[in-house]
Amino acid sequence: MITPARIGAYRVERLLGTGSFATVWLAYDPALADRVAVKVLAENWSHDLRVRERFLDEARLLRKLDHHRLVRVHAVGELPDGRPYAVLAWADGGSLRDRLARGPLPVGRALTVLDEIAAGVAVLHRHRVVHRDLTPSNVLFHSAPGGDRVLIADLGLAKALASASGLTARAGTPGYMAPEQDDPLAVVDTRADVFGLGRLGLRLLGRDRAPGGAADGRAAGSRLRAGVPAAVDTVLRTATAVRPADRYPDADAFRQALRRAVTGGPAAVRAGWAPHPGRLVAGVAVALAVAGTCAADAVHPAPAGAVGRSGPLTVVLPVGWRAEGTGWAGRYGDDGDLEPALVISPDPGNWAADPTLPGAFVGLATGEARRAGPAAFLAGRAHADCAAAPPRRSRQGGVEWTVVTYTCPTGRPMIVEAAGPATGRAGLLYVQLVPPPDAGADFADRVLAGVRTG
Repeated sequence: MITPARIGAYRVERLLGTGSFATVWLAYDPALADRVAVKVLAENWSHDLRVRERFLDEARLLRKLDHHRLVRVHAVGELPDGRPYAVLAWADGGSLRDRLARGPLPVGRALTVLDEIAAGVAVLHRHRVVHRDLTPSNVLFHSAPGGDRVLIADLGLAKALASASGLTARAGTPGYMAPEQDDPLAVVDTRADVFGLGRLGLRLLGRDRAPGGAADGRAAGSRLRAGVPAAVDTVLRTATAVRPADRYPDADAFRQALRRAVTGGPAAVRAGWAPHPGRLVAGVAVALAVAGTCAADAVHPAPAGAVGRSGPLTVVLPVGWRAEGTGWAGRYGDDGDLEPALVISPDPGNWAADPTLPGAFVGLATGEARRAGPAAFLAGRAHADCAAAPPRRSRQGGVEWTVVTYTCPTGRPMIVEAAGPATGRAGLLYVQLVPPPDAGADFADRVLAGVRTG
C-alpha cells in the first residue's frame, strides 16, 4: 500500500491500521498543531452508497455526541477520487487488542478497563444508541496526565434505538456479537451491547485468549483467572445469556453489577481496581456504593481538611476539590499490581481533557520508577513546548521534593512537576499540578505538604 503524502490539509506520517471498510492514517494537523487519525473509506467500497452513508453516519454521530469517553471527530472531507474521510482524535495508546496481544492485564487493571468500557457504552445508551460491534479492536486508549483514558471507537454499525429493529442486516463480530444480531427480524437494543460487554469481560478475565465456549457463557466460571471475585462470574453469565430478557437492561446496569461484584472480592483485587469516575472523599470510596450513573456525579466538593485516598497514598484536598481513585494506568509495582494514584480537582473526571481546569495527578511508584530517583524521573517528563524554571528543593510533609515549574504558551499556562522519596516506605512520590489562575505562589507547596503515604 502506497502512503499518500497528504490527505486534504493533513500531512500523512504512517499507516495506523486497515479494516474491511476503511484505512486509518496517522497525520499532522497544522491548524491544531497536533497529530490526528484520518479514516478513509476503502477504495473497493467507494461506490457502494449504503457503505458510504454508513461511514458518514459514524462521523456525524461521534461529532453529535462529542463525549470524552468516545473518539472525537474534528472534521470530514472528500478525496479527489470522491472517497470520504473523517479526521479523528488520535488514540496514541493503541487498542485493547494490541495490549492483550502482549499478554493478559493484571486482574485489577482488567476489571478497571472493563468498568471504563461499560462507562463509554453507557454514554451511547443514554443517547439511545446501540453500538453493535464491541470488540477489543474498538476499545482505544488515549494517554493523559492522569493516566490512560479508555475510548469507544468504530460506531460504523451503531444504530439509533428507534431504527434498530426489524429487517436489520446481520452486523457484528463473531465471538462478541449477541445471538439476536444474526437474525434480520430480531429486535436489537442495548442488551446486545451488554452481551458484547460480557464477552469482553471473558476476554479480559478468562484463562483463554478468546471468549469462545458456550454461547451463553455458562462455562465462564471455569475459565476465569485466579483472583477474579466469584461474583464477577455471575455478572458475566448474566450479561452473556442467550435470551436478551435474561441480561442486564443496559451498560449502566452491567457496570453497577460489576462494581458490586468487585467490592465484595479479595482485598488485593480491590486495591488494583480503579473505578472511574469513583469519587473518594475524606478517604471513603463513596462511588462504589452509588447506584446509577447520574448519582455518581452528585458527590459534593470536599470541605476543608478532606482527604483523598488510593491504597497507602493520601492527599489533603484543597477546599472545593474532589479526589478520584484512578490507579496509575500502565504502571505496575514489583508485585504486579497497579500503582496507587489519584486525580484531584474541582472536576477530576474532566481535568485531563479540559485545560481550563486546575487539578493534580498524584502517584506513588513502588516499582521500577522509584529506582530512577526524583531528578531523573522528572527529567523524563519534560514539556517540550514550555519553558522550565530551574529545579528547586522544597521540604513539605517530611518529603524532600524536587520541583520544576513550566510556563507554557498554549493550553495550561503553568504546570508544576514534583517528585520525592516516599516517607516510611520504599517508593517515589510524583505530583503533576496545574494551579488555579488566582492561586498564590505557595499553592504548589501547600498541595505537596498534604501528600502522605502510610
